[in-house]
Amino acid sequence: MTLSVGAYVKGGVELDQIAVEGIRVTGYHGVLATERESGQLFIADIVAHVSTQAAATTDQLARTVNYSDLADAVAEVLAGDPSDLLETVAEHCARAVLEFEGVECVDVAIHKPQAPLHVEFADVIVRIRRDLRSGTLWADKRIGSSAGMSDDPLEQPAIFRDAFDERPFQPVTAWIALGGNLGEVERTLRAAVRELDRVSGIHVVATSALVKSAPVGGPEQPDYLNAVVQIETALAPRELLAACQGVEVVHGRERSVVNGPRTLDLDIISIAGVTGESADLVLPHPRAHERAFVLVPLGDVDADAVLPGANGGAVSDLLARVDVESVSVVAKPWPSGAEPTPLGTDAVPVVDGPDFT
Repeated sequence: MTLSVGAYVKGGVELDQIAVEGIRVTGYHGVLATERESGQLFIADIVAHVSTQAAATTDQLARTVNYSDLADAVAEVLAGDPSDLLETVAEHCARAVLEFEGVECVDVAIHKPQAPLHVEFADVIVRIRRDLRSGTLWADKRIGSSAGMSDDPLEQPAIFRDAFDERPFQPVTAWIALGGNLGEVERTLRAAVRELDRVSGIHVVATSALVKSAPVGGPEQPDYLNAVVQIETALAPRELLAACQGVEVVHGRERSVVNGPRTLDLDIISIAGVTGESADLVLPHPRAHERAFVLVPLGDVDADAVLPGANGGAVSDLLARVDVESVSVVAKPWPSGAEPTPLGTDAVPVVDGPDFT
């Protein structure tokens, strides 16, 4: 019954595996009425792909994924609300495991050894693999595709809390700031632009020059690379936020240290016609007007740009109030297809990609 799975690689590193096999629970899944009434045995094997290095070096349970909790979560799905298909049961188990912090991918096998077949058999098994790129996830682990729109352009999000959940009647202009200072930063920023453009309801219109800036606040850390993208979006502001956060998650963004280093940071600067404040989103961005690493690339992509809000104004005027010398342009135009950008001795390989300028 051992679940043999292949490696899962993230950022060029093969992740470790935490496996729990033979989780046995009576469930009521199946198409037949008799299956829903009497129930039968279901068995699950799961393999969570994680990094165990932090836990191994500190010997702290809090730094890893507790396999007892994994087993409980899967058992709850097996014994929970009935589904017609084993495929659905497997999908729900995968989602439950991916909700655990640190799990990047999961392999699931669901066994139904007492299935009502007409021949002798040993087992019925459905095996799936899901990761954070698979979409259809929820909460803060959604990726951009899960914020996509339905076929009905007037349909609102399922959960409506405030004006940030309201979609525009036609696409509007929005600005997103990108930054990072860990790993192959330019490669990550390029990938983030492409991933945003693939989200249903988002179209990347233009990108700024790539700039370099010193970190603001937080612990000692490397300099940042920054850029700004102009998009047209038909998403609600909170859907756009979910898309941005999901792209961050795909690239290993962690928020364990305030103002700490990061692989990727995506901030919504503004969305045309939208102002307001909630617990999870403030528009326009409350500090964009004082950040040279935002204003310089924003002015580069649109010299006539205007930042809305009480602290806003023409970007050309706002630039006069910040230290533009703290920002240096390292690549213009950016991205530039397959051509390498002039980042000096610290240059990273550039992946092939479309020219967004």
